Amino acid sequence: MCTLIDFMGSLSNWMWGPPMLALIVGGGIFLTIRLGFFQILHYPYILKQTFGTIFKKSKGQGTVSPFQAATTALASTIGASNIVGVPIAIAFGGPGAVFWMWVVSLIGCATKFSEIVLGVKYRELNEDGQYVGGPMYYLAAGIPNKTIGETLAIIFAFFTMIISAASVAAQSVSATQTVGVMGVSNITTGIILTLFVAVIVYGGITRIASVSSKLVPFMSSLYVLGALVVVLCNITALPDVLTLIFKSAFTPSATAGGLTGSSMAAAMRWGIARGTYSCEAGMGTAPVAHSAATTDHPVRQGLWGIFEITVSSLIICTMSALVVLTTGIWTQVDASLAASMPTLAFQSVFGDMIGGLMVSFSMLMFVISTIIVQVFYGEKQCEFFFGTKIAKFLKIFYVLAIFAGALGGLETVFSFLDVILGITMLPNMAGLLLMSGQVVALKKEFFSGPNYYLKDIKKH
Repeated sequence: MCTLIDFMGSLSNWMWGPPMLALIVGGGIFLTIRLGFFQILHYPYILKQTFGTIFKKSKGQGTVSPFQAATTALASTIGASNIVGVPIAIAFGGPGAVFWMWVVSLIGCATKFSEIVLGVKYRELNEDGQYVGGPMYYLAAGIPNKTIGETLAIIFAFFTMIISAASVAAQSVSATQTVGVMGVSNITTGIILTLFVAVIVYGGITRIASVSSKLVPFMSSLYVLGALVVVLCNITALPDVLTLIFKSAFTPSATAGGLTGSSMAAAMRWGIARGTYSCEAGMGTAPVAHSAATTDHPVRQGLWGIFEITVSSLIICTMSALVVLTTGIWTQVDASLAASMPTLAFQSVFGDMIGGLMVSFSMLMFVISTIIVQVFYGEKQCEFFFGTKIAKFLKIFYVLAIFAGALGGLETVFSFLDVILGITMLPNMAGLLLMSGQVVALKKEFFSGPNYYLKDIKKH
């Protein structure tokens, strides 16, 4: 068994090295060029159509509002790694990793936009009269060669169905560990968490979206505001930190503890990996949530994918980076303990108890939101294969995975996570590249048709 785990670990390290990053970043660059760098050129308009329309009633057909669909996807995107993953990237890649995280996030906007656009274009009404979609639908229906398209769809849906259960269990472990420091037993945490999530997910997409639309803004604002206080208390260090981020992106720099140096290659490797994970562009999960949105055009909903990356990567991850950099904690802690940096940074301002509780509570909320939506994603893959009735029954296995994760002993399963994730991304990225022409056509239709108001452009 140890040999198998070691092999999977080696395979994961290789897969998530140059091969996968080349596919994700290279694919993102290809889509960015094909779409005319629209995520940069039209960014003010995109913000207006997302942040500016949160409280407006949307037009068109759908099951939930565009904002609810976006927060549902964000609930999965924003996880504990948004807090601890960034300092780890800084620890091994230096401050320059933050710059490359920003770059890959901007590039990933084109990828996430594309998959959401295709998700809405090829969505279907299920037996319950609700809109469903995602890579499994647009791969099967959108690729001209039906054999290739259906094969890619089956591969994506099958492995996503598996990884959703493993991901739920993994997130449950994080929740158990977070609560465990307060003396709560694993069994108690597992029971409470399982029942809480079950009540939400068995209410379907409408209840999940309703909870997410309230939970995500609350938990995100709480963490960002706390981080902002930490940064403001160390505001004199901010100019030097920003200079260090840009300088270290292209020149060797110190890493955690200042013990060793980080090359430009290391900064790129860790920054690109962090950006890829934080924006989830190309993973194919976001369009599953967005396909249920009420919208009058696929492109209009696709803009919410850029909203998600703005919140998850460009705001939350950036605040995590600034917290550990402005306080100087990153120079005082060994790289092996990088995950503790945010807690130490908060404690330096709020005190040991309050600072620790703020980070722990934020992590717990991030983890719970991820679990809720991962169960939903798993159910939708089951629905693709077996229909709505059987999928509702199979959903119980995803809910039980929460309790199984809380009990522990699933380390062997977790070793397969990154490998399976890589397998699910391959068919989705292949489909996005093959169908990029359709995304370009829809983008041109939107920006030149009645859906797009030229007067908005004149205001920017």
